Amino acid sequence: MITIHNLSIQFNGENLFDDVSFTIGDKDRIGLVGKNGAGKSTLLKILCGLQNADSGNIVISKHQTVGYLPQEMIPSSTTTVLQEAMKAFDEIKHLNLQLDSINKELSERKDYDSKDYERLLLNQEEINERLAIIDVNNAEPTARKILLGLGFRNEDFDRNMTEFSSGWQMRVELAKILLQKPNLILLDEPTNHLDIESITWLESFLQQYYGAVVLVSHDRCFLDNITKRTIEITAGKIYDYKTNYSDYQILHEERIRSQQSQMVNQQRQIAEVEKFIERFRYKATKAKQVQSKIKMLDKMERIEIDEVDSSSIHFLFPAAPHSGRIVVDIRNLSKSYGEKKVLNNINLILERGQKVAFIGRNGEGKSTLSKVIVGEIKDYTGQCNLGYDVKIGYFAQNQAALLDGEKTVFETIDDIATGDVRQKIRSILGSFLFDEEAIEKKVKVLSGGEKTRLALAKLLLSEVNLLVLDEPTNHLDLVSKDILKNALLKYDGAFILVSHDRDFLQGLTTTLYEFKDHNIKEYHDDIYDFLEKKKLQNLEQLNLRQRTEKKEDKPISQNKLDFQANKEKEKELRKKRNRLKTIEQEIENTEKDIALMEENLNSTQDPNFFTNYQNKKELVENLMQEWEVLSMELEKQ
Repeated sequence: MITIHNLSIQFNGENLFDDVSFTIGDKDRIGLVGKNGAGKSTLLKILCGLQNADSGNIVISKHQTVGYLPQEMIPSSTTTVLQEAMKAFDEIKHLNLQLDSINKELSERKDYDSKDYERLLLNQEEINERLAIIDVNNAEPTARKILLGLGFRNEDFDRNMTEFSSGWQMRVELAKILLQKPNLILLDEPTNHLDIESITWLESFLQQYYGAVVLVSHDRCFLDNITKRTIEITAGKIYDYKTNYSDYQILHEERIRSQQSQMVNQQRQIAEVEKFIERFRYKATKAKQVQSKIKMLDKMERIEIDEVDSSSIHFLFPAAPHSGRIVVDIRNLSKSYGEKKVLNNINLILERGQKVAFIGRNGEGKSTLSKVIVGEIKDYTGQCNLGYDVKIGYFAQNQAALLDGEKTVFETIDDIATGDVRQKIRSILGSFLFDEEAIEKKVKVLSGGEKTRLALAKLLLSEVNLLVLDEPTNHLDLVSKDILKNALLKYDGAFILVSHDRDFLQGLTTTLYEFKDHNIKEYHDDIYDFLEKKKLQNLEQLNLRQRTEKKEDKPISQNKLDFQANKEKEKELRKKRNRLKTIEQEIENTEKDIALMEENLNSTQDPNFFTNYQNKKELVENLMQEWEVLSMELEKQ
């Protein structure tokens, strides 16, 4: 368990966190939510030790380990993919050195009943447990398995890391974290670098993971499938919900409504008290009551409605001008990069108003075919013909990076606006959350989300009847993604959408094209129906493989199975006994703090005193509940 106690940190003069306290259990699955800039990424950095808080502390047990994947990083490895993944096991060398030192000391000591000797035995046991968790004997097979799950192929293992894009290199960094098997995994927007197949594999892995997981994500489906607890960060405070994201949204709205109701009632009560004070302020017979009412108002804790982020982009695409019935006609199209074949003999017809999604693993040709259609790639064989009067609006996967960093936000739009649209530039930018100050910023200082919004705004400047959008939701928050989805639902032209976001795709397209093995396959399914079919296909393949393996495997003796079961049982008992001792110590320390605070109850001037006092009382209550559960479990053994 990890305990965060009275954590405070300021940024640009504002409280990101103000005396925040919570715990992370051994097997928790937590989603961090809050508006952009609320402090989600900062909290992850504090938890992994990359950033310090202004005050408060984080208590992490001696042998607890933490793995952290940031949103962006610049990998610099020049080894092969497999060699880089195997670096995850460097910890083993350190653990073995520690173990050798402990074993040597134990062999030389005779004070078997001393606390120091007991401490050495405990350290020895914890290191052996950690080595068993890492499973060093199966290091390379496990590394290969995880790399395959994250989308690599067997032939990729011996390729140099420098041959891969930054997104694929981030997958290797993620693989290293999963291989290290830390007690706590921290993930900041991990799905930005993954395709649908890799995301579903990662979901399955994290659902079964032995440790705790805390993640930040704008993928609603990913959050719902993994998390069972949601921590909302708002205005320096946190709210802890024991539920996934979708259920949290309902509870969040109920909380805001409740606060609004409580505030109205309190304001009514205050008005009545102030009316009484004003009426009898100068009457000597009522002086004592007036003073009592004034003191009551001074001490009253005012109810405030938590900050609600109501800002969101709002726009609709212009009406699509008329085109011919056939919008795109692709016949026998092939494309290679050197000796590497990407697309082979592709045939596809897109009709007026048709809504299409390109899906599949990264590197299978989705972006390549998109670039062929918009005319960015011309060196291919076969035919790609646009229909009569087709006008294309294109959002590239790296669209944000293609913006001129030296131009201002206003200049970026002004340079391509024509006619009456020039009169609406500020209005258009305002609908994408660029206020008067932001309009004058240079593009190079914008965040990833702001650059994506600016690139989307450019699409509104001309009337098109075919939109080609390649990963438009990367860096967009959940609310902005919903607005974009609604705009596409109302758009009357045709569009091709490349995306790995299942929640975004759901109900949006009429046709799916799966890219696999240099070709495409057409499905007239919703994304979830398609994924269900794929899961069944994969399960059939898995069952076939398992039947083959069973024929080859030697039977395991019952004695060995019993031994392994007893070993696991003893391990769990030891963990529970150790946790029980830790809880008892925490209760004792916190009760001492409470007793000291109660002595100063009437003399304190600290405005946060009562909040801190209540937090400690709640902490003791929670610890007592956990202590009772563990005690009962141990009594049954």
